[in-house]
Amino acid sequence: MHALLDGLLQLWHETGVYLVFHEDGWKSAVMVLVCLVLLYLAIRKEFEPLLLLPIGFGGLLANLPGTAEFMTAIPDTARGAEAMGAFLGLFYYYGIETGLCPLLIFMGVGAMTDFGPLLANPKTALLGVAAQFGIFTTVIGAVLVHRYVPGVDFFDPSNTLLTETQQVLRAAASIGIIGGADGPTAIYTTTRLYRDLLGAVAVAAYSYMALVPIIQPPIMRLLTTRSERAIEMKQLRNVSTLEKILFPLVVLGLCAALLPSATPLIGALMFGNLARESGVVQRLSDTMQNALVNIVTIVLGLGVGMKLSADAFLKPQTLGILLLGLFAFAVATAAGVLMAKFMNLFSKEPINPLIGAAGVSAVPMAARVANKVGQEENPHNFLLMHAMGPNVSGVIGSAVAAGVLIAMCSRLAP
Repeated sequence: MHALLDGLLQLWHETGVYLVFHEDGWKSAVMVLVCLVLLYLAIRKEFEPLLLLPIGFGGLLANLPGTAEFMTAIPDTARGAEAMGAFLGLFYYYGIETGLCPLLIFMGVGAMTDFGPLLANPKTALLGVAAQFGIFTTVIGAVLVHRYVPGVDFFDPSNTLLTETQQVLRAAASIGIIGGADGPTAIYTTTRLYRDLLGAVAVAAYSYMALVPIIQPPIMRLLTTRSERAIEMKQLRNVSTLEKILFPLVVLGLCAALLPSATPLIGALMFGNLARESGVVQRLSDTMQNALVNIVTIVLGLGVGMKLSADAFLKPQTLGILLLGLFAFAVATAAGVLMAKFMNLFSKEPINPLIGAAGVSAVPMAARVANKVGQEENPHNFLLMHAMGPNVSGVIGSAVAAGVLIAMCSRLAP
């Protein structure tokens, strides 16, 4: 009888109900609520459901009391196959920590992207470049927050491989890349520089991508006049197939020559685009656009959800990351709009400043928002295709910015 009671008591101690009310179980309960909010935003509000739903569900699996050992253990090759049974750990290790999932998604994005509007009006590439200002401004801001805001600290004393300066700069770069509004790029950069911040950075990046229709319009209206928002732009010229085929090859060559660290992202993007535009590998293009991206999105979302564990997420620095990410996104939007206004001082053909807000990488949502705000002032104003130029330029720009940050921070490594 005594042995039976001991067994029942041991079983009770291993239940989720017991663990919630003992030790730090309340933290897991808080994170469960956070994940339920993400699921609500994905299902009810349809905010980036393709990513927020698997991220939210992955977070649930990672935070349910007593499940961590079975869900989140990362494979340890030194211990053999016995350590490779964890569900989310496998997705995270092979899909995210290796950098595979972001690269495959970039391949799919390339296959889905038409660079024709950018080639038809190349000067709009400057708007995508200007939007990257939000990234580098936030890098500086994150360093200042670490230095002057109590409680928001990006230094881990237990990490003996990197000095405090190295850790802070890597963390700042990982946070700043949120301003590109490009989830795969943010994940790729963070796993390369400061993977402890992956959960907060990924949630911030995808949340702000989903909130583009809410965040951008007030900034756009604040920085433009009604007459500027009503500017009509001429129809774009037709772009030849040869131009579209040469474009990915030229971009890849320039990237390899000038910024090799960005070549993995740019290479994946341009391969997908070349498959699309060549017209001879339609099966590969269709696979990259649909089946491949869908499968990788599942793996990526669940893997990122693993990093929403209570120990990694419930820290003062998480709030700092979310606020800095919002700042980065707002600055990127403003920089694109202001660059368009500046270009109008010299351009013979007027540019509607609203398309500058599409310089962030949220394709095609940011372009649709620019078109919608423009039609509010002028129902005959059709800016969608014009806004796609800076929009796809922003995809390239965020990848290049990621390469710059990775190269700079890697030089600081021991």
